[in-house]
Amino acid sequence: MCGIVGIIGHEFKVAELIEGLKKLEYRGYDSAGIAATNGSQLIVTKSVGRVDSLKAVIEEEKVVRSGIAHTRWATHGTPNDTNAHPHTDCSGKIAVVHNGIIENYQELKTELIKRGHKFKSETDTEVISHLIEENFKGDLFQAVLDTLKILKGAFAIAVIHSDIPNVMIGARKGSPLVVGCNDKYCVLASDVTPIIKYTRDVIFLEDGDVVYIEGNKIKITDFSGNTLIRKHTHITWDESAAEKGGFKHFMLKEIHEIPEAIESALVGRIDSNYTPSLHELDEFNLERVKRILLVACGTSYHAGLVFKYFAEKYLDVDVLIDVASEFRYRPIRITEDTITIAISQSGETADTLESVRAVKKAGGKVIAISNVVGSTITRESDVTLYMNAGPEIGVAASKTYVNQLILLYLLGLYIIKKRGLWNQEHREIVKQIVESPKTLKGIITNKEIENVADNYKNYHHFMYIGRGINTATALEGALKLKEISYINAVGYPAGELKHGPIALLDPKFPVFAFVPKDSLYEKMRSNIEETRARNARIVAVATQGDEEIKKIAHDVIYVPEAHEDLYPLIFAPVIQLFAYHIADKRGYDPDKPRNLAKSVTVE
Repeated sequence: MCGIVGIIGHEFKVAELIEGLKKLEYRGYDSAGIAATNGSQLIVTKSVGRVDSLKAVIEEEKVVRSGIAHTRWATHGTPNDTNAHPHTDCSGKIAVVHNGIIENYQELKTELIKRGHKFKSETDTEVISHLIEENFKGDLFQAVLDTLKILKGAFAIAVIHSDIPNVMIGARKGSPLVVGCNDKYCVLASDVTPIIKYTRDVIFLEDGDVVYIEGNKIKITDFSGNTLIRKHTHITWDESAAEKGGFKHFMLKEIHEIPEAIESALVGRIDSNYTPSLHELDEFNLERVKRILLVACGTSYHAGLVFKYFAEKYLDVDVLIDVASEFRYRPIRITEDTITIAISQSGETADTLESVRAVKKAGGKVIAISNVVGSTITRESDVTLYMNAGPEIGVAASKTYVNQLILLYLLGLYIIKKRGLWNQEHREIVKQIVESPKTLKGIITNKEIENVADNYKNYHHFMYIGRGINTATALEGALKLKEISYINAVGYPAGELKHGPIALLDPKFPVFAFVPKDSLYEKMRSNIEETRARNARIVAVATQGDEEIKKIAHDVIYVPEAHEDLYPLIFAPVIQLFAYHIADKRGYDPDKPRNLAKSVTVE
């Protein structure tokens, strides 16, 4: 996620804001900027690239009264100096930094332009500064409150006004914001790392909180201006741990960020009556598509496999999925009713990019799914569905895998709607997707996953099995375990065991089985019985309330009941946490698995 730093109080040097941004670099970003008050003047400096690029063009020794700074991870508009934060109003007196997505920014922007406002950037953020300008009648706090009532989406913001240099306003809805004060300064930030230099006693603002800061004093209210009392938290972590939010590793932190990542992915993509809305795809005439080519690598390939099962169940389409490194070397046949979906977290995966180029050369249309605005795949495809998961530091995909699933489910449901096949079952699936952040949060905090992992940390082999749509889950679970714990893990469709893999099983070769209460439940139980007959230990992931599974499994991890097509989503944090805890208990760093890179830019 983007990084926010705001400092206010006694006079200080701009270098303090730069230092705060440097402590948020771990969050990932593509540009940076600072706005600060100097007398009644607002100084704004922005730069694409690293904080060091900003540092090279700013006067660090300049003394200011208040300032807000930002590292941006692009969601609207390509990474450049203009789109970098902070963003100002027409008067040049109000500056805003923002994390998150403003869902209704386009309609707000259209109305503001009609009323004479001039926009400089392509971002959703800039509407906030212009709305505050319209609402400002001498009281910045009230102007921000009036603006917050208009905004839809998820956001954390910080606001300053050059005519009121001793006041700063912050607010959050779905995106983190922390504040801490000492006897001279108050510091507002998206994480505690820039704050602990000044104080270790902080307040983690809650959703719907607004903080009014004057000098080194604060008042917290709701969006209606009613005063709230929030407790202080004393930070005992060192700065290295603070970067990880107190978690031991980035991977664990990012697994815990999954609910927030899903909410970001859903912003603007679900109508009020639980139907998908992917306006980016309106020009594609997806109601006429009869053949979908899907290309991806690794974890992205497994997400695509879930889409294949899902789409072919409800639609009269053929979904052909290929590992991109193989797809690019075979004949590519494109027809007028064919569409290609290319999935790449980084947007720079070499094999996937070459596959996109091959499809384009053959005259095909490409929908990209990526997490990085401005990446190569987004520029070379016809349209991009952005994951909006925020930066992912850990090499092994966690929240990006989940957001790939979310977008692919929505894509399938969108095509169903476009073809006039929509029914109550599909609406229920969307409803469960909307509720999934809460569901997955409960799974992520389930300590039983770590307890089970402790039982299996010393094994050298593992087999993952699933049926139907959870074949993809078995493959992804095995990949996660092998890439961060270096255990020889293999994944198979459970029905394939009898055709060879069952020969591997013995007491030293445990089986991880996905056995939800779905239409293939009895088949899956039979497959588990087969593995148990070979004296293999069984870890079962089952639906809450299934007591029968305890009779055939040695360990059971329960998850809430869900629509059977959504179990890959429900199981995702289970396989990630199981792999994480085993890697950690074996003494390995899950953030930096050997021989692997986050973005694979070579063949």
